[in-house]
Amino acid sequence: MKMGKVVLVGAGPGDPGLLTIKGRQAIEQAEVVVYDRLVSQAILNLIPEDAERINVGKESANHLVPQEGINRILLEQALEGKRVVRLKGGDPFLFGRGGEELELLAEHGVPFEEVPGITSAIAAAAYAGIPVTHRDYCSSLHIVTGHQRAGKPLDIPFDALVNTKGTLVFLMGVSALENICEGLLKAGMEPDMPAAVVEKGTTPAQRPILATLATLPREARARQVKSPAIIVVGRVCALSPQFDWFDRLALKGRSVIVTRPKERAGTLADRLRALGADVTEFPCIRTVPMEPCTQMEQAVEKIDEYQWLVFTSPAGVSTLMAYLDRIHRDVRALGRIRLAAIGPGTDRELRKHGLRADLIPQVYDGAHLGQALCDAAPEGRVLILRAQWGSPALTDALERCKISYDDIRCYETEYTCPETEQVRTLLEQEPAPVVTFTSASTVTGFVSALKGADLSGITAACIGEQTRAEAQKHGLHTITAEKATMDALIQRIVEGGSQWN
Repeated sequence: MKMGKVVLVGAGPGDPGLLTIKGRQAIEQAEVVVYDRLVSQAILNLIPEDAERINVGKESANHLVPQEGINRILLEQALEGKRVVRLKGGDPFLFGRGGEELELLAEHGVPFEEVPGITSAIAAAAYAGIPVTHRDYCSSLHIVTGHQRAGKPLDIPFDALVNTKGTLVFLMGVSALENICEGLLKAGMEPDMPAAVVEKGTTPAQRPILATLATLPREARARQVKSPAIIVVGRVCALSPQFDWFDRLALKGRSVIVTRPKERAGTLADRLRALGADVTEFPCIRTVPMEPCTQMEQAVEKIDEYQWLVFTSPAGVSTLMAYLDRIHRDVRALGRIRLAAIGPGTDRELRKHGLRADLIPQVYDGAHLGQALCDAAPEGRVLILRAQWGSPALTDALERCKISYDDIRCYETEYTCPETEQVRTLLEQEPAPVVTFTSASTVTGFVSALKGADLSGITAACIGEQTRAEAQKHGLHTITAEKATMDALIQRIVEGGSQWN
């Protein structure tokens, strides 16, 4: 049997945007992923659907699977010839026991590699506005484990650390915070030395607690700081109030649920995360090509009979392109036909294939698309490729203008029922989350998936009037984007923040 391979991947400190490109590639190619509890859900969403997931959930004093068991799992999966990713928070080789996990593989001749991850020692401090080095404050950085084994004293050379006069970062040290500060004070460090604890660094729940070395334990107790958190000691901590950019983000800590189809959720989710939002991806619909679609196939064969080809969503574009690929043809099969797109998102999908919309209405909905086509006064027929249950507003407009058209339904929308436990928990929190809806069908899918849940507290952020109408039909409080674009939807969420405080 062919030997498999193990790739240790550092998932970073929490923000999915800090995962490296190489790490993402390894995850997307994996057949088995063995992961820890600190890996964010957004990164776990990158795991292929057909890959086996093994949760080994390590946390302090509570190992779901002992380290020896994890080592054995990696070996056994690799010996079965599988591509295995060992997904670990932070960096596998920085207090991550990555070296231990490779020892057994090396003994058995199993190929492996390590993909470094961004460590919380630097990233969490940076997100709290603390540069761990600054030439006006220090000339060295020292990263120390603060983990204290049961019944044993801390084994930290406090005298040597104090003598460095550098920035000190302690990982896994929350439970030993008082002992760490006491050890530094006894070794001669000034009581008024700036110090900080950064809890849940780089995530929307991040909390920086700033104090001095003498007062940090008391402040941490008062704020009930819990793991995961890093401890930073050094004069650079005094820069945090000036440099803390993360807490100033427009949506910092806001809970937002994205309901777009899984293949299209990323763009909106990533942009919301970049504004500090705590994003949960909850795809409630998926688009499925209707195969075979005889009407579409026949229309492509006689494409020269049409003057305009109309798309009402990116899914229509991808459905057509997938069909052309299956029959070993490309966009040249479309000849000189003109292209109409309902909005910029659909136009972006066209551009992925080297095409560009000739017509986009000023208002991105079916009625205005139909009117724009009427204004273009086509001499030939119009071919529409869209969803099975598309709105009649488009064709009503064409009929009023006596424009000939073929309305071909080439894909259908299916409602999915993802795991709802996490979302149901979010609905009970204060403040309630914002839920983004980019079509009426996402509203229907969301409500169907959460039957029996109290939805009265959520804010439904809707991309257009049809979506808003569907949300209001279910009794949801709505805010609506001025234009049917992702930019406008995000801006409306930012502007509407006061409505769910």
